[in-house]
Amino acid sequence: MDLQQLEEEARQAALKDIQNMLQRPGQLEKVEQYRHRIARKKASVEALLKTGMQNQLDGVRVGLKQLETCMQDVREVRRRMCEVDRLLQGVPEVYDALEVVREENTKHSQYATAMENLKHIFNVDASVEKTMALIEDDKLLNAHQCLADLENSRDDLLYELHKQPKQHASDKITLKRHFEKVDTVSQELEKKLRLILSRTLNTLRKKPTIIVTALRIIEREEKNDQFALQQQKVTGFLPPGRPKAWRRMIMGVLQQSVVTRIEGSKLEERADNKMWLVRDLEILRQIILEDLRVVKSLCVPCFPPHYDIFGEYVKFYHEGLSSYLDNIVRSGLEGNEYVSMLAWVTHTYPGVELMSHPDLTVDVHKLIGTLLRPEHLKALEDEYLQNMQRNYQEWMTKAAETEKQEWFSEMVPDQDEHYYHTSAPVIIFQMIDQHLQVTNTIHQELTFKALVMSIQQVEIFGQTYLKNVIELKEHHFRNRDQIKYFTHYIITIVNNSQQMVELAQQMKQLYWPKSRTEHYEDFERLLGTFQRIRAHAASYLLEEAFLDMECHFNDLFTTKWLASNIAVDTICVTLDDYFQDYNHLRPTNFEMVINEAQKLLAKRYIRALLSKRLTKPRTEIDAITRKIKAEAKRFKLFFEKIAPKISLSDSPLDLISTLSALLSSDIELLVLDLHTLLGSYPSLNEDHLVRLFYIRNDVKAAEVREKVQDAMKSKKAMVSIAKQDCIFKEIVFSDKLW
Repeated sequence: MDLQQLEEEARQAALKDIQNMLQRPGQLEKVEQYRHRIARKKASVEALLKTGMQNQLDGVRVGLKQLETCMQDVREVRRRMCEVDRLLQGVPEVYDALEVVREENTKHSQYATAMENLKHIFNVDASVEKTMALIEDDKLLNAHQCLADLENSRDDLLYELHKQPKQHASDKITLKRHFEKVDTVSQELEKKLRLILSRTLNTLRKKPTIIVTALRIIEREEKNDQFALQQQKVTGFLPPGRPKAWRRMIMGVLQQSVVTRIEGSKLEERADNKMWLVRDLEILRQIILEDLRVVKSLCVPCFPPHYDIFGEYVKFYHEGLSSYLDNIVRSGLEGNEYVSMLAWVTHTYPGVELMSHPDLTVDVHKLIGTLLRPEHLKALEDEYLQNMQRNYQEWMTKAAETEKQEWFSEMVPDQDEHYYHTSAPVIIFQMIDQHLQVTNTIHQELTFKALVMSIQQVEIFGQTYLKNVIELKEHHFRNRDQIKYFTHYIITIVNNSQQMVELAQQMKQLYWPKSRTEHYEDFERLLGTFQRIRAHAASYLLEEAFLDMECHFNDLFTTKWLASNIAVDTICVTLDDYFQDYNHLRPTNFEMVINEAQKLLAKRYIRALLSKRLTKPRTEIDAITRKIKAEAKRFKLFFEKIAPKISLSDSPLDLISTLSALLSSDIELLVLDLHTLLGSYPSLNEDHLVRLFYIRNDVKAAEVREKVQDAMKSKKAMVSIAKQDCIFKEIVFSDKLW
């Protein structure tokens, strides 16, 4: 470090400070004040410097003293190492000189061990007999003490042989043969302990001291096992029969006793009692609950805490029960046995009736898991659903056949409040409801699966039902004398179909989870199927009625029709006759049939109006128009009479009066009338209107066609179209008049 450079840098820094302090004339008066301040600052820095230097010197001084002390210690260690090295040079000579002493010491140790165990060596047979007698007399602590003495004598002698440099196998064999009965005694004591512990729960109720004695013996043996294993690590010697692992043995015995207890609870087979599984599971519940109460109240105080005996027993019962139930499931279940098994496994076992009982409070899901493995539980649920599906298929197939046979019978259908019906819809949904109530006791997901499957099966039943209804209709219309009560059973089918829809919707309200959207199309398909059956059956009712009126519709708009009202009178009488039977329809179905009958009557009447070749001069058209309006009014009055509670506003029959008014309109103003009419009924086409004006012989077809085309070109699209417009779509003629 260059001191001159540092001094120069300090001087330059001082000059800068002075320049900064004395920039104005007024600051010269403070020079003396600046000098005192700098002097104090200099004195402070010098004091700090001196203190730092003093501390540094003190540290160096202490370090030098410590180095000096270390040097002295090193010299002392070197001196002593040299002395030890000098002394060790004579050890080999001393070792060789003491060889004889060493041999004598080994002999002395062996003799001392032999003398110490002399009593056991010469009295092995007597000691064995004594120990066996003690075991027979259940004096187990004394017996174990005698056994321990014999084993210690044998192990000490074997250890002495193990320590010899030159070991002879024959010596070990001879010694082991001499003590071989000791192993027999050990095995006998183990059997006794197995027997006692296999009856642990019963023994604890009567004399718990027996269990405590057995556990004391086992704990002693566990300590001996640990000592033997530690000795093996140090010396390589392990006594025969060690480790005995009696603690593991007794846990196996306890587990086997639990398995035996579970398997022994079965009192009946399926052949003896249909409720065998319910009874078996209830007996198991009572046994397990009582046994675990005993374990918690009596076993826990007797067993050492580290055994966690209550937790082990819970595990034993769980595993034993799981295996037992798994075997039952693999052997096959029937009918409601699936429900009993699933409900017991998912609710009874982990619930307050067993494991969560206030006396036990065991959370099996947290400690162990489910009683049956998830894949086995799922397989069981799938089998249950398949069994339910088979039952549905068998019953619904039989129900469909029974319904079909009733249609051809000579008996009138049953009535409920005057309405024809059969019991099939109610029975079907009662059966489904019973199944869903049962699955609801298991878990919601299974209920949803059962609900979806039930819906699918009912929809399949609906398809079969529809097919049978179509066959019934075809069979009847081939020969209408074969089925006596065709109309009655078609009414029954309409009512049943409506009831199926209503019951399905009720079932959905009860069981369909609001958050679930999957499989909703299955439910919609079910509703659609039975609504289609209802519509088909209703159409067959009217088809039969209108078949009887076919000849009277053929008489409309003929010369015969102009002269009399027989055709319309007969149509009304025929409809009235049929509607006497239709009164057996439920109100919603009756209203539907009324509406369909009006629509069909209007369509047939309008078709007759457009089909007949009646042509009259303009002077007679007003009379024809009045007759048409009168007949339309008569039709409406007829429907008002048979269905006074049903609104007939916007009736299809109003189309008849509308067309008749058009018929009598001035041909020059026809375009104006057509504007409004075509806007409301866009399906009314040129062919319809030309056929309508065929009745007027004063109007040429070309003129009508021209007026219609002009109206169609200039018409504007209407916001709303009359709901009866569809009638004109259904009136199609294959022939052309012009």
